[in-house]
This record gives sequence, structure tokens and C-alpha cells, in this order.
Amino acid sequence: MQQEIKLLDVVALLEDIPEEGLIRGERGTVVEDFGDGHFMVEFANNLGQTYALLTLNAKQLLLLIETRKAPFEDVVYLLDEEEAKKMGYIK
Repeated sequence: MQQEIKLLDVVALLEDIPEEGLIRGERGTVVEDFGDGHFMVEFANNLGQTYALLTLNAKQLLLLIETRKAPFEDVVYLLDEEEAKKMGYIK
């Protein structure tokens, strides 16, 4: 089941964007939905400092779903199985 990307979703890049210094798998946050399949995505470090802010289309992004399996467990990001295999997270 493919979910639609929306404002404030966490996404991962499906391709390198060398001119911006970004590589496949980097996580960003959707900060604007232009309504035409294009989104402004902010990429920030662990201190919250933005290092890239650019407009991408939905085909360049993988929606990451945050869930908690039980109280006090670490957050787990679930990927589409095929994409998770391509990215080397599972075999």
C-alpha cells in the first residue's frame, strides 16, 4: 500500500544529487507541498542546522513511516521492501 507524501513527512532520497552534495538514502523533512507532485525538502544535521533545501518530485523520494512497537522502544523506520533491499537494509 503506497501512502502519499504530505507536509512534515520524513522522506529518504532514492537517488544521488551530486550538485547538492546529497546521496541516496539521506533523510529529509517535507516543508512544503506544491500540490503538483513536487515538494520542498529540508535536509538537516543532528543539531537541526539545514545543509540543503530543495524542490524534489515524488519519484525521487521514499516516504519513511515512523512507528513504535512498544512503549520506550527506539523508533523504527519502515521502508517499502523492494527499496529497503536496493538500499542494502535487508537481503
